[in-house]
Amino acid sequence: MLIHRRNAALRSTALAAAAVAAVLVLGACDADSGDGRSEKAKDAGPGVVAPGRPGEPARTLSAEEAAEETGRDTANSADFRYAQMMIEHHAQALVMTELAPKRASGSAVKRLAERIAAGQKPEIGAMEGWLERNGGDRRKQHHDHSRMPGMATEDQLRKLRAAEGTAFDELFLKLMITHHQGAITMATEALSEGNDIFVEEMAGDVVAQQTVEINRMRGMLD
Repeated sequence: MLIHRRNAALRSTALAAAAVAAVLVLGACDADSGDGRSEKAKDAGPGVVAPGRPGEPARTLSAEEAAEETGRDTANSADFRYAQMMIEHHAQALVMTELAPKRASGSAVKRLAERIAAGQKPEIGAMEGWLERNGGDRRKQHHDHSRMPGMATEDQLRKLRAAEGTAFDELFLKLMITHHQGAITMATEALSEGNDIFVEEMAGDVVAQQTVEINRMRGMLD
């Protein structure tokens, strides 16, 4: 995901530089009334090539459009919703992984649970930090768990807490696969609807990491 992060940062920087350059060129053209250009050409201004997001082509923008693009990395409601809901989503995953050390039958599921916890604890901290920096407050959010994709029900969690050995392993893997699939759904929505580069990076990491873990867990069930 380092390439993804670098591309996002470069895109924002490039847009800003392009907008400034275009505005300077427009100013120079306006100041020079004897360049022989028509008023229509002067009004149109120079084109600005804006690099696209990863996997997307570049676009040619007017100076005004490029200036607008530089302000479009401001967080929107989709970014806040993703961070607030994913904190709760990750928190449930940690509840599930905490059961593995004493209830799993062998080292494979225990190691998997340890890796999941090691990945998601820092992500919770990162999202809480992002909310704090951007004026969000997770404490005021009370999301309905049933509306979050992949969340285990209270009944499923009770069964997981009561299970041991291979029965725990199987139920843990099935619930966690569903949980990961839900996280990927939420992250994909954030990538599509959100506007903040940092949230985009976090969501991209979730898609990449949890896709790998789903494939690993499916292999463990076979």
